[in-house]
Amino acid sequence: MDKLAVLGGNPAVPRDRRSVSWPVITEEDRKAVLGVLDGDSLVSNSDTPTAVDDLEARFAEHVGAARCVGVSNGTTALQIALAALNIGPGDEVIVPALSFIASALAPLHQMAVPVFADVDPVTFTLDPVDVARRITGRTAALLPVHLHGMPADMDPLRELADRHGLAVVEDAAQAHGATYRGRAVGSLGDAAAFSLQVTKNLPTCGEGGLITTDDHAVADRARMIRQFGEVIEAGKSRDYVSYRLGWNAKLNPVQAAFAASQLARFPGYEAQRQANVTAFLDRLRGLPGIQVPARREYSSHAWHILRFRFDPAALGLPEVAPAALRAVIRRVMRAEGVPLSQYQLTTLAQQTVFREREGFGRGYPWAALDGAAPFAPAGHPVAEAVIKDSLTLQKRHLDPTSGPLLQFYADAFEKVWSHRDTLVTLARAAS
Repeated sequence: MDKLAVLGGNPAVPRDRRSVSWPVITEEDRKAVLGVLDGDSLVSNSDTPTAVDDLEARFAEHVGAARCVGVSNGTTALQIALAALNIGPGDEVIVPALSFIASALAPLHQMAVPVFADVDPVTFTLDPVDVARRITGRTAALLPVHLHGMPADMDPLRELADRHGLAVVEDAAQAHGATYRGRAVGSLGDAAAFSLQVTKNLPTCGEGGLITTDDHAVADRARMIRQFGEVIEAGKSRDYVSYRLGWNAKLNPVQAAFAASQLARFPGYEAQRQANVTAFLDRLRGLPGIQVPARREYSSHAWHILRFRFDPAALGLPEVAPAALRAVIRRVMRAEGVPLSQYQLTTLAQQTVFREREGFGRGYPWAALDGAAPFAPAGHPVAEAVIKDSLTLQKRHLDPTSGPLLQFYADAFEKVWSHRDTLVTLARAAS
């Protein structure tokens, strides 16, 4: 193998092969957007069908849910789903300690308290055993996150929810197309929230979100909440009466038309992505000291983000801190042309907004607990370890034509691992 690029060798990934494109924008996407611009409905609060209605119908069918409600982004989708389920002040919502910040901000915006539970060390999704330890009399909902595209283990979570009378809201922002025991995510809880942000597996031309549910009352409330608490019905004039607390959180028809056009191609893109990522990961599985992304036997993985964990002891470095090894691997791999990144720098529980109980007014929603702290057994050791010893690959693999690029990435991993002695030297020096 060539000398490592970080030491002056040629990179494993040729510079002229590193370009990727996501989203893939086609003539059909442009026609869909222009069709809205040339039409009469540029907002969704219309008494005639719009591109938002069309996307909602298509996505509900795609997921296998009775209803879908389009909203402004994935974070508002989470918050509105909680609001439509009447989650609010005095309630606790159990959230994984490892996730994007929106998973925990959504309950906070509902004046509910996020309570953090640990995650599984392989799938990075909610650990049902730890969830059970954190349920109190104030717990009102579970918010399992299908992190990186891997479905949470929904059966034991659903059993806990049913036993304690809790709502279940799926955070499926990263998991379009993933399945659990043959059912699509988005059809497994009382409601689910998806993101259409431009980096997602199903993108729009900017920001957008979708809520799915089988409960028609929840869907009707979500539609009211996104539109100032009003009722907008086809064929009826708007009455400008707010029947409940709401926001202005509508999805724009231009964005909906773009996402619907992307949805038409989604199955083909997903199939190719599965083939590309599987071939890539298969080449890495035998390398010592690296835990590649995995899925449960009864689940499929959407592969939105690929997270790799690194084990110093398995590389002959028991004395090296995981964070030091992670930093060296990131530097060496990026020199080879593989853009690994740390992504999260801390667990959600350690984020300043939660650690210092930032909120509204005079300390709400924390003050709604009447001075009692939410039950929190010490620490989230798995989530904390994952932050210290892992790196992620994002976006580059979403393009269905990225198969050859991923094979170059595999070349880079194999090259670096063939120079393990040098990697060990660098890691010891860094430590």
